Amino acid sequence: MACLGGMAAAQSEISEYKPGITPEGAVYFLPKTTLRIAVRVEKTTYTPGEFSMYAERYLRLNNVEQEKTVNYKIAGIDLTSVGEADSRKAYAVKFNPKSVAANVKLADDGRLLAINTNAIQPAAPAKFKPSPKPATEDPRKYLDEDILSSGSVAKMAEMTAQEIYDIRDSKNQLNRGEADFMPKDGEQLKIMLRNLDKQENGLLQLFTGSVEKDTTETVLLVTPEGGINNMVVFRLSKKLGLVDNDDLSGAPYYLTVEDLHSLPQTAGVVEEPKKKKKNEDQGIFVNVPGKIRATISNGSKMLGSFELYAAQYGKVELLSAELFNKRSTTRLTINPVTGSVDKLEAEIPK
Repeated sequence: MACLGGMAAAQSEISEYKPGITPEGAVYFLPKTTLRIAVRVEKTTYTPGEFSMYAERYLRLNNVEQEKTVNYKIAGIDLTSVGEADSRKAYAVKFNPKSVAANVKLADDGRLLAINTNAIQPAAPAKFKPSPKPATEDPRKYLDEDILSSGSVAKMAEMTAQEIYDIRDSKNQLNRGEADFMPKDGEQLKIMLRNLDKQENGLLQLFTGSVEKDTTETVLLVTPEGGINNMVVFRLSKKLGLVDNDDLSGAPYYLTVEDLHSLPQTAGVVEEPKKKKKNEDQGIFVNVPGKIRATISNGSKMLGSFELYAAQYGKVELLSAELFNKRSTTRLTINPVTGSVDKLEAEIPK
């Protein structure tokens, strides 16, 4: 039988252990689960138009803002999980010539990933791609020579407003079929109306101003332990965006983590050591993660609720060394996020 020795008995000295593989054996870590919180924030910038102060006088537009403003709001929150080495769970495997468990694969941080097979490659979090910004154009290009040469801003605004009314009148005549120069077919009519709409919107922008939106993503990492009740995970200021957690200019957003005390069903090959016996630590230690519920709220409204398995809310169990003796070829893959058995295949020769 293979001699697979775990160093669980020396937990007080695990800080001295460095994970790695040697001809004699390997030292490995099991993972703990970290929450990856991706917060998308939308920034809205309003820039007043050149003629904004005349919007009500000439176009009867009320409540047109005269000052530039910037506002931030939450556009979305996603929560996923990633794994990292748990230095409290350090174990060793001693290779034996009679063992087939000599092909051990570790992550860069020492987490056990696989034995006698290829490791799982966790899917990388989707990269954030902001929406393409619409092309912007200078609305002044729609001003004719007479408007541009007028003597004052007030006169320019008055003449521009009259141009807007003329465009609207032209659209009405085209729609009623009363224009002096009607298009020959429906497609030409659509093109003419589309061009008139574009001119009207460009000129209106000189009164109503422009709005530009931009979305960014910030990733926060939290490694929960035990129950968490309304922990401030980030703050958002409507004027400044995301701010430090101790900056009271931002409204708090809270993280709550609830231990659901739920463990997945384990296969019969997993054994939890009970009493210390001879060869007690022989085998491979794995996590049996527990299920948690993580919720994010702003105090009055829940923005997201997520259920997932986390290594530190479960327990550690032992895979029997019998699985790795010379009589069988066992392939084991470990979930890199939770440390649980992802796949276990044993071929016993006839």
